[in-house]
Amino acid sequence: MYLATTGRPDAPPAPSGVRRRVPGTVLALGAVSLVTDVSSEMVTAVLPLYLVLGLGLSPLQFGLLDGLSTGATALVRLLGGATADRGGRHKQVGGLGYALSACSRLGLLLAGGATGWIATAIAADRLGKGVRTAPRDALITLHSPPEDLGRAFGTHRAMDTTGALLGPLAAFALLWATADAYDTVFAVSFSVGAFGVLLWVLLVPGRRRADEKAPAVPAGPRARGGFRGGLSGRSPGRLLGGLFDGLLGGLRSPGYRRIVVCAGILGAATIGDAFLYLLLQRRLAFDATWFPFLPLGAAAVYLLLAVPAGRLADRIGRRAPLLYGHGALLLAYGLLLAPLPDTVALLGVLLLLGVFYAATDGVLMALAGPFLTEGRQASGLAVVQTAQALARLGAAVAFGAVWTMSGPETALVAALLALTAALCCAARLLPTTPSEPSERSD
Repeated sequence: MYLATTGRPDAPPAPSGVRRRVPGTVLALGAVSLVTDVSSEMVTAVLPLYLVLGLGLSPLQFGLLDGLSTGATALVRLLGGATADRGGRHKQVGGLGYALSACSRLGLLLAGGATGWIATAIAADRLGKGVRTAPRDALITLHSPPEDLGRAFGTHRAMDTTGALLGPLAAFALLWATADAYDTVFAVSFSVGAFGVLLWVLLVPGRRRADEKAPAVPAGPRARGGFRGGLSGRSPGRLLGGLFDGLLGGLRSPGYRRIVVCAGILGAATIGDAFLYLLLQRRLAFDATWFPFLPLGAAAVYLLLAVPAGRLADRIGRRAPLLYGHGALLLAYGLLLAPLPDTVALLGVLLLLGVFYAATDGVLMALAGPFLTEGRQASGLAVVQTAQALARLGAAVAFGAVWTMSGPETALVAALLALTAALCCAARLLPTTPSEPSERSD
């Protein structure tokens, strides 16, 4: 049972009363994410309301924009993950992503209200996020003991969500103090983002420190020399061949293949948060000025539950929390359709959405981590994230199209049925972690 932790099957368990510390690198990464999320959420909190109610975009148009902002960075995620794995350049590639997101705030300052330039700035921010996510999560995996991956990712996501809570509050405080001077918000957002890049440079180590336990990897093949050799060759064909060999090499593991498939299946039945908030606003018909505060309710729940959910996943296995988290999202869909009092629907949806993210976001990465071969942590996680992102792109477009053609209720019923089917498939396909007896006996 302890083979994945120590390399010896007869190793004794750690004392149950001993509380292990969260690795310092995870805390540093969490601090960077907190500051960066303050910066990004300052400018994104009002976008759904602005685009749909302000600019008059149809639900289909908004679905296309929302989905593209999530899914169009797929190749960037893959390239970022593969490049980070080459020579262990996780810090350099991740720092580039954070810097790109910070610079996108300057684009908003220079846009002058032009929709095209605003879209370009948003795209730059998303590209930065796509580049940095896999290297950052790979650093968490590399610097954390495998038996504590759930807690490590939960701690990071809790700190990240703290920034998501503070960002909108800071933005509205600035708007109130400056009489709706949006340029001030963009300028402060850029300054905060630049501070996050500085923290990344100063606090995040490029390689594992000597006092941190190396995570175990499956006993399967190590990263092939063709990956690094292909990347270093001069021929473009060899470059691309080595890149895709590095990206897809992890798919040789049956458990990892099932995780990738399940990430796609579940992502295809997950509609974006912005749609849920728009449905809430439509049902409750509250004043539009309160709309940007809706994400804060879900973020508060996520913040409270991220660490407990990660620790629970480490104790009972990461498969069950991932399924139950999507079950919470299914209940949120149901609440929006049920004839309940408005207050019950509002609080219930925000609570369930927070539970969904706490039980799935970091837990999915922790579930995939032990299946990744040595030298492919970033690219392996990038494939999982890309499968999920592309599936959510399709889900956003499909939901927006059905809403536009048949109404929001029909679209929500279709999403509920799709998520039910996806959960049934995932319950059969998702593996347990390699260290659990049921997986070792496969």
